[in-house]
Amino acid sequence: MATLAQLGTPIALAAGMLRVRIEKSPRDTLLRLDGRLAGPWVSELARCWARLRDEDRAAPIRVDLEGVTFVSAAGKALLARLHEDGALLTARACMTSAIIEEIVNGRQV
Repeated sequence: MATLAQLGTPIALAAGMLRVRIEKSPRDTLLRLDGRLAGPWVSELARCWARLRDEDRAAPIRVDLEGVTFVSAAGKALLARLHEDGALLTARACMTSAIIEEIVNGRQV
């Protein structure tokens, strides 16, 4: 059974929600995140990540945080785990770029 995140369906981007869009190409897989990475959405992203890693361990996975407006402590810990598992984290905004810098440089998140 497909979750809303799998289908790329907006999960009501109103207060506190997250949308996960999965875009596959021959070269890699891209997870585009929009909204807040907090609360139950951290677990949803973890499930999406586990499923993608199980499907194709050879293809690189990029996680685009450009549309993320907030990241909780649990969200930061999950992003650090994704990075350790080989995900390439990308962002343009100051907040998410700073979080990625902390993770990549091994500073406490």
